[in-house]
Amino acid sequence: MADFNRVIIVGNLTRNPDYKQLPSGQGVCRLGLAANRQFKNRQTGENVQEVCFVDVDVWGAQAESCNQYLEKGRAVLVEGRLKLDTWQDAEGNPRSKHSIVADRIVFLNNNASDETYAGAAASTNTGSSNFSTVNAGASTPKKAAPVKVATKPKVERLADEESGDLPGFKDEPPFQDDLPF
Repeated sequence: MADFNRVIIVGNLTRNPDYKQLPSGQGVCRLGLAANRQFKNRQTGENVQEVCFVDVDVWGAQAESCNQYLEKGRAVLVEGRLKLDTWQDAEGNPRSKHSIVADRIVFLNNNASDETYAGAAASTNTGSSNFSTVNAGASTPKKAAPVKVATKPKVERLADEESGDLPGFKDEPPFQDDLPF
């Protein structure tokens, strides 16, 4: 039987990105992500909010983009694979932790009025939610002054009706790391 290890998660960053460059020149960025789940407890009738915290490792050029454009609180979509890290603590006890090795990161606007990255955002109407994806190479850095725009987002139909393609969108294969772990 073939194995399949794929994770897609949307959440908010719990801290600013932690970027390091390896001696080989390869960049790696660790993100802390929190994904919320809200449900109603059938026994008590109360609304319960459950939070899943996970670390995400991003490699190469994507790591540099994440370090440059992301900050605590920013919403992102992460696509990648699950990885188990094991080690021994200071007392010699075995420890382990799951993390995600990202193949793709999509920067999302936190809400419809967050237009800091408006210059490079492409509005997309998904039916129930309105969000923007950001091309990391063309976004305004997080240290730049916000762009002043109208408070109501302008929704445009960007996809070609017949083919469903977005203009200017180039589909690229997922990031492949060549590291032994």
